[in-house]
Amino acid sequence: MTHDVEKDTGFRFTGRMFLAVMIGMFGIIIGVNLVMATMAIRTFPGLEEKNGWVASQSFNRRLAAQKALGWQVTADLTRDRLVLDIRDRAGQPAAVDTLTVTIGRPTERSEDVTPALTRRADGAFEAPLALGPGLWELRIRARAADGTEFFQRRKTVLPEKEAPRG
Repeated sequence: MTHDVEKDTGFRFTGRMFLAVMIGMFGIIIGVNLVMATMAIRTFPGLEEKNGWVASQSFNRRLAAQKALGWQVTADLTRDRLVLDIRDRAGQPAAVDTLTVTIGRPTERSEDVTPALTRRADGAFEAPLALGPGLWELRIRARAADGTEFFQRRKTVLPEKEAPRG
C-alpha cells in the first residue's frame, strides 16, 4: 500500500509575506494612477469658455448670425499645406475681414500651429505646413466685413504616407 506523503519544502507563506504582496500590488496600482493623472493634467488643453452658462445664453443668437452669412467652407489639409476656401451663397469668395486658423490635436495643445495664411488669386487662403500623421483638428475663426463672427471645427486624419499628387 502506498501513501501520499507531502514533502516539506520549508516554504511558509506568512502574514508578513501577504502584507508585502498586498503593499506591492496596491503600490503598483497607485503608481500607475499617479502617472496617468499627471499625464492627463499636463496634456489638458484647457477650458473652452470661462463660464459655459454665460456663453450658452448667446449661443443660439451667434449661430443664427453665422448661418445667415451663408458661408460654405472647404478645407484641403495635407501634411505640407492647407488650402481653405470660404465662399458666400453666390459661390463667390466670401468677404472675410479677419481669419485665423489653428491646427492641432483634439486632446492637447502642445502641437498647435497657427499658420500664416495668404489669399490666392482665386480667393482661397493657403499656408505651408509641416504636420505629422494622425488626427488633427482645424479651428477656423473668421469675422465677416459686417462684424459677424464665424467659427467652425473640422477634424481630419492624415495618413502615414500621402498619396502622390497628380
